[in-house]
Amino acid sequence: MKKEESLQISISKFLKLQYPNIYFMSDSSGLRLPMGLAVKAKRQRSKHAQLDLVILNPNNKHNGLILELKKDRSEVYKKNGEFRKGEHIEEQNKSIAHLNSVGYKAIYVFSIDEAMQVINDYMKNK
Repeated sequence: MKKEESLQISISKFLKLQYPNIYFMSDSSGLRLPMGLAVKAKRQRSKHAQLDLVILNPNNKHNGLILELKKDRSEVYKKNGEFRKGEHIEEQNKSIAHLNSVGYKAIYVFSIDEAMQVINDYMKNK
């Protein structure tokens, strides 16, 4: 199992245990589907970069929490802290910026500990 997939499953388990009444969705774009189903799934999504986990629970500051999961920081950031170049990361950055501008909290997370902290802080309105 890939590290990012394992992270997504761990976060889903955490949410189910810690916050059983929260609605959340995970992006399925990493699943290997037969061509016909893959085409159908793509038609049912927006044209924007899909982020990995959407928590449909508003708090006092945001409409919901959206996480983009990465296996490590070097996928997103250079050593000097700048964003990496590349169509995939740039599209995800656009999605994150747009979602933040319209009332959601959208961010990258790189570990289960970081995800749990972000989720707990979000749920406590921090």
